[in-house]
Amino acid sequence: MKHIRNFCIIAHIDHGKSTLADRLLDATQTVTAREQQAQLLDNMDLERERGITIKSHAIQMDYIHNGEQYTLNLIDTPGHVDFSYEVSRSIAACEGALLIVDAAQSIQAQTISNLYLALENDLEIIPVLNKIDLPSANPEEVSDDIVDLLGCEYEDIIPASGKTGLGVDKILEAIINRIPPPKGVEDEPLQALIFDSVYNPFRGIEVIFRVTNGTIKKGQKIKFMATGKEYFADEIGTLKLNQVPKQEIKTGDVGYLISGIKEAREVKVGDTITDAKEPTKNMIGGFENVKPMVFAGIYPVDTEDYEELRNSMEKLQLNDASLVFLPESSAALGFGFRCGFLGMLHMEIIQERLEREFDMTVITTVPNVSYFAYSKKEPEVPIVVNNPSDLPEPSRMDHVEEPYIKATIITKSDFVGQVMSLCIEKRGLITNQTYLTPERVELTFDMPLAEIVFDFYDRLKTVSKGYASFDYSPIGMRTSNLVKVDILLNGQIVDALSALIHVDNAHNIGKKMCEKLKELIPRQQFDIPIQAAIGVKVISRETIKALRKDVTAKCYGGDISRKRKLLEKQKKGKKRMRQVGNVEIPQEAFMAVLKLND
Repeated sequence: MKHIRNFCIIAHIDHGKSTLADRLLDATQTVTAREQQAQLLDNMDLERERGITIKSHAIQMDYIHNGEQYTLNLIDTPGHVDFSYEVSRSIAACEGALLIVDAAQSIQAQTISNLYLALENDLEIIPVLNKIDLPSANPEEVSDDIVDLLGCEYEDIIPASGKTGLGVDKILEAIINRIPPPKGVEDEPLQALIFDSVYNPFRGIEVIFRVTNGTIKKGQKIKFMATGKEYFADEIGTLKLNQVPKQEIKTGDVGYLISGIKEAREVKVGDTITDAKEPTKNMIGGFENVKPMVFAGIYPVDTEDYEELRNSMEKLQLNDASLVFLPESSAALGFGFRCGFLGMLHMEIIQERLEREFDMTVITTVPNVSYFAYSKKEPEVPIVVNNPSDLPEPSRMDHVEEPYIKATIITKSDFVGQVMSLCIEKRGLITNQTYLTPERVELTFDMPLAEIVFDFYDRLKTVSKGYASFDYSPIGMRTSNLVKVDILLNGQIVDALSALIHVDNAHNIGKKMCEKLKELIPRQQFDIPIQAAIGVKVISRETIKALRKDVTAKCYGGDISRKRKLLEKQKKGKKRMRQVGNVEIPQEAFMAVLKLND
């Protein structure tokens, strides 16, 4: 056990985690020259296209140091704030972490939040200064920032370059010398933590675990403690680039388990695996339940695909434990699911993965957050409102509370004015402003979560020319003056387009929604009124004009009353058509509501 090291790589998005992981794999000769490719651990097409890490990836490396062979279990983690749950799970399976900081960009918001996650779990932190070969790198200044943040010595920081491979041997040496070996007792009953799982269509569910105490052997009868189900360990092994089957996996090591589990519900990430005959008394304290930040409805385009969508979502949930969903129905869209996501990027990725991996074409409704409504009858008991249609009637309602977040923004001092005006426009209150260096400022705001759901991240990048970094944490609920804005098409409420909006913004947003829908909904044979309403009061209206046949074309001259008679006849027909007509809403219309400021 003293020759095992479990560590993860944490950093802000785009600071070179995956590239540095490639160099570590090269240095330990885990991959052959034939298998080498950039961002080797990012094996999903989406990750390669966007250049981001979405999933944590575990891989085992063997390294000889001072004549002794060491086993290094590396977990490469995502850097975007929307995938922080992946990071928290990886940290639970490690004793140490490489904290990577880009020498050109310095410390960003997500660097700090990932660092705090690691420190809460008592991990040994090894600071690495990456990309020092860039012409724009500023190693002295960034080293000062790291020393201020960590309270370490300058000698502890390892200068490196993921591109050229500089400093990789020093990193491997630091992992062996500084990160403690796993603690655990081999003679105790088996106790292993599930920190990830993958669905394989041919072999069932592959569970990825880390053994805390005891040993797991091939063919052993095991038990999952949260569900109480028992299985046989048909195949166990370690994760190199491909799976390597083994006869047993000992304390402190990381491995995979295949036992022919077909039902997605039977595996819970964070569960404990133990021996069926001699079970352990204690479950491992896993990680806290995920708290979704953004809610949206996902519906199949064809209602007959509902069951297929449920199966796809369950399989996807195995691979991404931060996805939460419940069944719901909508008058406009039929049966579907109310899903909880950690942010807008997370929602976008889930939608793309459903389409690519499971061939499911889905409609996504306007995202919103979870509110608490209090009725006059029972003012102490909150009604949880995940969907605007759940909001009680205004006459029966006492007040509504919305979730607030503490937003931390780190930006260059040149852009403080623009960032502040954006946050104030989004109903933010500034609580702190700290100059980290003369060039870089940390701003702290209390903001409603609903305001950052739509386009806040994109606009922040625009006003700061890409320099601002953003991180947030929930700080509880606060009373707010919110109203429900309904969209009516041809007099019918479209529940999928309803939204809860602050009173001050309601007229403005209602008007923009109507204008946007007018552009996107195709013209029909009859006039379509589009209205935005609060309760029964209409606050904005646009009309999509009907397609008309020129009925007066056959009249050559003659009395005007002949033309008028034909036009009146046409008008009556259009009116009757409007009463029975049905308006189809294209998918772009649901998504366009998110981009009202474009």
